[in-house]
Amino acid sequence: MLKIHQLFFLNVLGLFIAALSIASLISYLTLKAMLIKDSEDRLIQSIELLEPQIVSMDNYDRLAENIHSKTHFRVTVIDENGTVIAESNADKQQMENHSNRVEVMQSMSEPYGVTIRYSHTVKSDFIYVAKKIVSPKRTLYFRLSMSLEGVMNHFYMLWTRFVAAFAVLVVIALLIAYNISKKARHDIIQITQYLDQVSAKNYKAVLRPEYFREFLQISILLKNLVKKLHNRDKQKRKHTAKLRLINKQQNDVLSAISHEFKNPIAAIMGYAETLHDDLNLDVQIREKFLDKILSNTHKITLMLDRLALSVKLENNDLSIKPTVFDIAEAVHEVISVLKGKYPSRTIRFNGEAKTVYADKTMIELVLTNLIDNALKYSEEDVTVTLTMYTLSVSDKGIGIAPAELDKITSKFYRVQKNRWDNSMGLGLSIVSYILKLHDSALTITSTLGIGSTFTFSIENFIQKSKLTKS
Repeated sequence: MLKIHQLFFLNVLGLFIAALSIASLISYLTLKAMLIKDSEDRLIQSIELLEPQIVSMDNYDRLAENIHSKTHFRVTVIDENGTVIAESNADKQQMENHSNRVEVMQSMSEPYGVTIRYSHTVKSDFIYVAKKIVSPKRTLYFRLSMSLEGVMNHFYMLWTRFVAAFAVLVVIALLIAYNISKKARHDIIQITQYLDQVSAKNYKAVLRPEYFREFLQISILLKNLVKKLHNRDKQKRKHTAKLRLINKQQNDVLSAISHEFKNPIAAIMGYAETLHDDLNLDVQIREKFLDKILSNTHKITLMLDRLALSVKLENNDLSIKPTVFDIAEAVHEVISVLKGKYPSRTIRFNGEAKTVYADKTMIELVLTNLIDNALKYSEEDVTVTLTMYTLSVSDKGIGIAPAELDKITSKFYRVQKNRWDNSMGLGLSIVSYILKLHDSALTITSTLGIGSTFTFSIENFIQKSKLTKS
């Protein structure tokens, strides 16, 4: 199968060869007809000019010789019976009667008789023009003829020059066609290479056809198609990455559940087995073991609740129910609850009453997680500070390394991975989700060995509270 530029070149070549052949044939027939007609007109004009001499001349042999010597025409004079009475190129005595010659017969009824035929006398094709001339003395037929050999030689020379000129034009046209074919091949190669790069997923490949508008339109369509393929490939990669992330999260959940639930479940099983095996166990010890079982059961319940809440927040399945309340009062309530959990720890509060508009339950959960987190990772006092537009929780604990600051709010992430508690690394993740629902965000500043401060803005809460009151 031929390539497009080869087909183009061969078609153009065939077209020009056909055009040359047809033009050559038409020029041959046209030029030949023109030259013969020109020769006929010359003979007729000559007879018109010679007619006065013919009428007045008695010596027709001398007349024939003179005319032939000056014009090189063959001259024949025929009487009204068809007998040749004068001939410039042959012996009149040996010539046949010419009364049946076409040109002679035609001149009897028409001004001129014209014909072309082969002369056996002089062995050549001739064009004959005859005219009937009537004089007071006699009636005769005067005939001039000329050989077509010279005419045709002249014709072949003209036709050869014409064909040569046409052939030069064809060569020029073929060179132009070859150049166009070469340019088409260049643009086709550009498109082919571009498609090869796209098939290799090089979506940034460059396509620049240089010569043909049609190829430019094709390149634009190809670029749009490649753009769609690129976007589809990006979406596919995003979808794959999302599936991998979901799979990883599921694995993280299973791993976290397996790891975090192991200790409380092991404690419950240990205490339960002891109670089951020793029916005579001291009542006080039995009650202590039952309290431990209840405590660990409560821890498991709390972890499951936090995990469920985290999933709901992440999937946007949980909506906030804002109300107007005093955030300072909410802080005091949370501190009161946590002091029961950490009776030996000191939690300070600096701030004044401030009315806000938010989901009180969720904000209390944020405060609980932040203060509880500070108490876990610090052995000293924890301070809660409420300013004009922010609320912060500060501790003097182990601090957080700079490399971990961006990860600290991720699910299942904990600074001390070898330390067990019931948070599962979900506390700060839940805080971030809740604050995001309230158009706020958590800011963390920390120094290793000195402590950390967790701050979030309440400016939006205050503005909404004012709008609610108005």
